[in-house]
Amino acid sequence: MTAPTPLSRRTRAHPLVRLAAGAGLLVVLVALLLAPAGPASAHAVLVSSSPAASAVVPSAPAEVVLTFSESVRQVPGKIRVLAPDGSRADRGEPAFDGSVVTVRLAPDGARGTYLVSYRVVSADSHPVSGAFTYSVGAPSTPPVDSGTDSRADPVVGLTIKVAKYLTYAGLLLLVGPVLMIGTFWPRRLSRTGPSRVAWAGFGLVAVGTLVGLWAQVPYTTGGGLLDVDGAGLRDALGSDFGLAHLVRLGLLAASAFLLRPLLAGRGGRADRVILAILGGAALFTWPLAGHPAASPAPPLSIFVDAVHLGSMAVWLGGLVVLAGFLLPGADEHELDAILPVWSRWAALAVAALLLAGTVNALIEVGSPAALVDTTYGWLLIAKIALFALVVGVAAVSRNLVRRWREAARPRPLRRALWLELAVAAVVLGVTATLVQTTPARTAGADVASTRSTLFTTTLASSLYSLQVEVDPAEPGNNSMHLYAYSPDNRPQPVVEWRATVALPSAGIEPIEITLLPLTDNHATGEINLPASGEWQLRVTVRTSEIDQATVSTTVPVR
Repeated sequence: MTAPTPLSRRTRAHPLVRLAAGAGLLVVLVALLLAPAGPASAHAVLVSSSPAASAVVPSAPAEVVLTFSESVRQVPGKIRVLAPDGSRADRGEPAFDGSVVTVRLAPDGARGTYLVSYRVVSADSHPVSGAFTYSVGAPSTPPVDSGTDSRADPVVGLTIKVAKYLTYAGLLLLVGPVLMIGTFWPRRLSRTGPSRVAWAGFGLVAVGTLVGLWAQVPYTTGGGLLDVDGAGLRDALGSDFGLAHLVRLGLLAASAFLLRPLLAGRGGRADRVILAILGGAALFTWPLAGHPAASPAPPLSIFVDAVHLGSMAVWLGGLVVLAGFLLPGADEHELDAILPVWSRWAALAVAALLLAGTVNALIEVGSPAALVDTTYGWLLIAKIALFALVVGVAAVSRNLVRRWREAARPRPLRRALWLELAVAAVVLGVTATLVQTTPARTAGADVASTRSTLFTTTLASSLYSLQVEVDPAEPGNNSMHLYAYSPDNRPQPVVEWRATVALPSAGIEPIEITLLPLTDNHATGEINLPASGEWQLRVTVRTSEIDQATVSTTVPVR
């Protein structure tokens, strides 16, 4: 019987190799120590603004204040305030103070509707963009911002997902051969095949990291895949996302000096220890550049995610080597020594994977409702279902390990392992999408806030324009505010207000709304809407003894 590799003696790598690897690790540690601490936040959400969205204010404000749910950082030139005539109303650079962004405005702003557009970056490197309007004196036709485009380029988004998939796939292809060759690889078997797989994995991680860094620039600024300039690249490299990727590249460069002798069977114990330290440190660069760094408990999330990633790499990477090289090449005596040990390792890796995944899910989902109300939640459910399938196949494989001697060659075991890997590849794809999706704990809050958003619109007649607000536009009690303006956008004095709502689809006849005048051009009222549906609102405004006009609109109530 050929003795497993750990029992054989190896020659030590040249001291210069260790020195180079240690220097690479030292550079990484210095970069980490000198790097500024990033804020602990998540996908940011605009929670309030001053002036508020759709508000009508009597005089021009001196500034616009945006308040996000979490700390954000600036994307140069991507926060604008446009005046009613389309000119820039903002002055100077916006001031960022954690989650609050203040934009100074030109004094004595004109009457009419202003457009505020923004694009910022949250702590987990994901851009957040949006726009809203407010009016001074009276609403007017909103301006169009043609100088900035906050839409995400689908090619850029796809490129980032592919880059993440490449790094995940490369990680398991790198870890598997290194683990197997460094522990119990039979001396008589060639290391050429698994060594090539390891170097392929090394290349995939490096390429995926570089592509991710490049794509982060247009992903942040909202441009196309080739819209990368020096300033944007410097900004990306200077962010927490860029730092994590640079650290990963540094760790890869340092580990390259140790991989060659180890894969050739010449690495000593000290080399394996240094390589393990480099690999363990590299695992943390994935969560540091993603959602875990922005969770409510960053240290726990980062650690758990690194354990999750490492367990995945050990389990699936080991399966690749086992199915692709050991089962076809090792003899019965060698497999008799290897398979029981590997089976225990795989069981421990799966247990760690399940535990880490559970903790991560509890942190990122936040509530049971968010699990079914958000894209993140449904992707997580899909991942859990696929993972359960993988674990089921793994259980079959473990059973076959116990009985593999019954066959001349372990073909059933090999088929089970390849099926396990095929489903796991799909899991990696879902994971690559999941890490680009807003966490359920944040998206769930977005859903809740969206559901309570008021309905607002502006209606026009020959005598006046009427701004209508219905809050919260849900079944039950609702508040209504009506603002009347003259054709030249000045407050229009109203002699009499009348309004009704009806829901013909449900057989509900017009219900009269009692309106209370608050000012000459502003009236309010309360109405109970008993059901969801497309409610028909009719408002009649009398501006003099003989002049009146009726306007109508549909109010969606959900």
